[in-house]
Amino acid sequence: NRFNLFCFLTLMGSNIVKCVTLQFAVPVAYFKCSCSVSHYRVNIEAEMTKFALYYVGIGVGVLILSYFQIALWVSAAARQIQRIRKMYFRKIMRMEIGWFDCNSIGELNTRISDDINKINNAIADQVSIFIERISTFIFGFMVGFIGGWKLTLVVIAVSPLIGLAAGLMAMAVARLTGRELTAYAKAGAVADEVLSSLRTVAAFGGEHKEAERYDRNLVVAQAWGIKKGAIIGVFQGYLWCIIFLCYALAFWYGSKLVIETKELTPGGLVQVFFGVLMGAMNLGQASPCLEAFASGRAAAKSIFDTIDREPEIDCFSEEGHTLDKVKGDIEFHNVHFNYPSRPEVKILDDLNVVVKAGETTAFVGPSGSGKSTTIQLIQRFYDPKEGMVTLDGHDIRSLNIQWLRSLIGIVEQEPVLFATTIAENIRYGRPGVTMEEIIKAAKQANAYNFIMDLPEKFDTLVGEGGGQMSGGQKQRIAIARALVRNPRILLLDMATSALDNESEAIVQEALDKAQQGRTTISIAHRLSTIRNADVIVGFEHGRAVERGTHSQLLDRKGVYFTLVTLQTQGKDADSDKPEKTAETNFTEEDGFEKVRRFSRGSYESSLRQRSHSQMSNNIPDAISGKFEIHADQFEMEEAEANNKSKGEDKEVIEAAPVARILKYNRPEWPYMLLGSLGAAINGSVNPIYALLFSEILGTFSIQDLDEQRRQINGICILFVSIGVMSFFSQFLQGYSFAKSGELLTRRLRKVGFQAMLKQEIGWFDNPINSPGALTTRLATDASMVQGATGSQIGMIVNSLTNIGASFIIAYYFSWKLSLVVTCFLPLIGLSGVFQAKMLTGFANEDKNALEAAGQVSSEALSNIRTIAGLAKEKHFVSQYEEQLQTPYKGAKKKAHVYGICFAFAQCVIFMAFAASFRYGGYLVSNEGLPYMMVFRVISALVTSATALGRASSFTPDYAKAKIAAAQLFKLLDRVPKISISKTEGQSWDDFKGQIEFKGCRFTYPSRPDIQVLRGLEVSVHPGQTLAFVGSSGCGKSTSVQLLERFYDPNEGQVLIDGRPSASISVPFLRSQIGIVSQEPVLFDCSIAENIQYGDNSRTMSMEEIIEAAKKAYLHDFVMTLPDKYETQVGAQGSQLSRGQKQRIAIARAVVRNPKILLLDEATSALDTESEKVVQAALDEARQGRTCIVIAHRLSTIQSADIIAVMSQGVVIEKGTHEELMARKAAYYKLVTTGAPIS
Repeated sequence: NRFNLFCFLTLMGSNIVKCVTLQFAVPVAYFKCSCSVSHYRVNIEAEMTKFALYYVGIGVGVLILSYFQIALWVSAAARQIQRIRKMYFRKIMRMEIGWFDCNSIGELNTRISDDINKINNAIADQVSIFIERISTFIFGFMVGFIGGWKLTLVVIAVSPLIGLAAGLMAMAVARLTGRELTAYAKAGAVADEVLSSLRTVAAFGGEHKEAERYDRNLVVAQAWGIKKGAIIGVFQGYLWCIIFLCYALAFWYGSKLVIETKELTPGGLVQVFFGVLMGAMNLGQASPCLEAFASGRAAAKSIFDTIDREPEIDCFSEEGHTLDKVKGDIEFHNVHFNYPSRPEVKILDDLNVVVKAGETTAFVGPSGSGKSTTIQLIQRFYDPKEGMVTLDGHDIRSLNIQWLRSLIGIVEQEPVLFATTIAENIRYGRPGVTMEEIIKAAKQANAYNFIMDLPEKFDTLVGEGGGQMSGGQKQRIAIARALVRNPRILLLDMATSALDNESEAIVQEALDKAQQGRTTISIAHRLSTIRNADVIVGFEHGRAVERGTHSQLLDRKGVYFTLVTLQTQGKDADSDKPEKTAETNFTEEDGFEKVRRFSRGSYESSLRQRSHSQMSNNIPDAISGKFEIHADQFEMEEAEANNKSKGEDKEVIEAAPVARILKYNRPEWPYMLLGSLGAAINGSVNPIYALLFSEILGTFSIQDLDEQRRQINGICILFVSIGVMSFFSQFLQGYSFAKSGELLTRRLRKVGFQAMLKQEIGWFDNPINSPGALTTRLATDASMVQGATGSQIGMIVNSLTNIGASFIIAYYFSWKLSLVVTCFLPLIGLSGVFQAKMLTGFANEDKNALEAAGQVSSEALSNIRTIAGLAKEKHFVSQYEEQLQTPYKGAKKKAHVYGICFAFAQCVIFMAFAASFRYGGYLVSNEGLPYMMVFRVISALVTSATALGRASSFTPDYAKAKIAAAQLFKLLDRVPKISISKTEGQSWDDFKGQIEFKGCRFTYPSRPDIQVLRGLEVSVHPGQTLAFVGSSGCGKSTSVQLLERFYDPNEGQVLIDGRPSASISVPFLRSQIGIVSQEPVLFDCSIAENIQYGDNSRTMSMEEIIEAAKKAYLHDFVMTLPDKYETQVGAQGSQLSRGQKQRIAIARAVVRNPKILLLDEATSALDTESEKVVQAALDEARQGRTCIVIAHRLSTIQSADIIAVMSQGVVIEKGTHEELMARKAAYYKLVTTGAPIS
């Protein structure tokens, strides 16, 4: 079903016709010629003219059939690859969320690009060439049987030896290729993870460590690749050795049939020999195709395993019933649950909860108690291991999954937006929604005003992952998306935590209205939300331990009472008086399997993800109403600039010079020299064979039988010697070039990845350098470069030696005849040049298009939970399939160009044969050239023609290799604007940590016309704490990025200990800084390794790791896990709750022992129980360190030595908490009312 049967039969037919006309005609022509040897003086010129005309006709036939042979097969392959890509991506998008827990997103992206390319290589022109070679082998032996069945039968008797070896080789290569691809997929996963988390890598100086981690997987892949090359080399040597031993056997036995039994004539022997010669040579030349097939089969196994796998929860399924009327009663009946990736850790333990229709139920509890897990079970991201979840009394497993999810609206703390317009992002909530409904939802979510202030309004592009929007703007768009859904069930996971106080009240009112008549589950939100809930359920250890209203639970003094008491810091817990202070709010999220809330891609590729600090729970989104408009316009212009740059950056890349590609292979010159020596020997073998064959004919004219037998035996021994020599030379060529090629691939991947890590952060802001595009580039470019080096060099040297030796022999015996044939060579060369030029253009188009498809797949897979919650899997499948149209159309054009050029090159060869026959006849008749010399020249030409045909098939790989190399060299040649080299810049021993922002003006590189900082002036002395407060987008996080030297100011300076930051060594500066962000980024390794990441300059002892964990109040939790500190945290820390992730991030910063500590809402994700102890740990960690705190909870801000209030990129007031409160200006108004300043 996976291949077009009609196309297959058509192509098989065309190959057979070609082989019949071509390979049958050649031996017959020689047979006739040999039969006419005795009377050639009479009519040899006329006979040769007739054969020449035959060859002209055959050439025309070859021209037509070769075109169809290549064009149709390559077109068919393009169709199949298109279908495979679609089927694979479609099946991935159908998989249940648990499958993604066990399969790395990076590995999946690598398989989409790298593995499917290997399948393409296996099923395109390689199949047609293989069929051609095998059919030639078959028909060659058929000709042999017609000429002399006994001799052919003796030769064919050794075929099982070849078949057995080929089978064993194919099995071994397939197994080794599978292991090689698995290692490359793991390397791709590392690259994807690192590039998606680059700010964290840069902040902790992990570039060298990550490059080594990436390289470790490349070393494994390289080892399997070299073993594969050695096996292929042994097989090639064995194959050619057997072939030449066959020749020796055939000649020895054939001579007995001619001389002793008279069963064969010399002409018959010539016919059998040419049949067997052509057959055996083509069998030998078919072996490289077997390597491609084996690699393709190994790659296809993992692809088709996924395609054939049926998801446990199929989101595309039409099965399951729907309810005519939905009330909204949700019940958990004795639910037991553990995540597929961590079966030994029980998350829900006999959970029983009732959520009544139309009521608002709040889930509260400590970190890791299973609150978020319940939301995932309601959405059927997972199914319970025991028990069931019911909707209106129906087990949700019996309901249609698309219909079920359409009933649910979810708003999360870290919303994911997609790289499209605001309107389209809201429209994701419900298909077919009208513009009026979108506007209504935006108004309800308090997003309408800021959207209308943007130049493009609802058509504003939000950037990848919503990166062009501030945190508060993203949240409001996400709320509008949920509201436009008009859901029966509303799930709120800290839905308003990113909003300022003024907006929060309005949006909360909208959510309160939205909750009416709907079943609502709110997870640990602000205190006011929890108080107003109809029912509050307290969670502990995966069970619901208490249930009741706010007042009932306070009276019970259980879990809820403890949390509220901690949160209110000893105030009257039952007071309903509105809090005037910007106090801590209840901001816990958990569930051991954390739902991913933000695009991994957007974290790094967004221009402003961190410069627009996510809104704190306490600071309004706008200190100045005027700035609200300015900030929003700033976002829009950023989006426009991004899109403009996106279009401009799709430049056509000039092909790289081969000399530079070979330069990167220079360390392997001994292997390449040995490989070239082996290739040269292999290339000269066939011309030598042709020369020996012409000597065979001469032995039959010797009258002395003893002398005749001696010469025949001597020629047979020479054949055996050539066979033995071929074994070693073929192995030498195969192994040496495989090793040099694998080493080059590893080197290019490694230096490419290192070059990416050396670029400044601003380079990653460009959408064309998104993690998805870069990982696709790494996976494909380095392996494609082998099309111009590695084993291809061996084949080229082989072909050139073959052609050279053949022409030396030909010119030696008849320069006139050889000169005529040489005139045809430039035509083949021109065909190759034209083909290379055309295919280079197509390679450019394909590359850009596949990178665009890679971005879609990367965005979809990275945000699979959000997409599943919105039931938009089919939308992304359609988007991906649309991106595949460009490479598909390019492949079809390429097929025709390749087919025409290949056919022309093959046709020219036969025209050269025709000319050689006609002119050879003339020379024999008129200039007395011995007919033996014509045979020698033509024998040499047969072998050179085969080599020429083989050389023309290298052109497509060569064209792709030069484009891929050019892309890599462009990256390697780029000089980063901020160097992370340890040798550049100052460093000193007595680092104190004094910081001064002096007249800093700054614009982001992609938007030089938008001023972010407008003369920032603020300083902090060693050991002091500076708190930045202000609106979203006012420049708080931008100042931190300047301090980390992610960017440099355009004007002014950042002074560290009185030295300009631009003059300081970047690795040294960053080694003095520790950072804890609101959204901590963890790596897919163990808890211990994540903590150890805090200091990558040394090997850390386990005692230090444990001590840091204790300081972050993490140790007790870790010790409850089965694997303790060796517990794997999953991709982006997905196996942990947000609170658990945050404590690991704090431990990571503490273990660094930095002189400067940056806290960006460092405790905002912790539950109220943990928050106090962690805050105490942070207060202790601040002792003796310079500390910068961005818009944190009031207690943190109050204790700061300096509080700087920012607006529009400048500090509008600063001082201590008491000083600013006494001044009764911006800060006072902020603290007392939370309202923006007029």
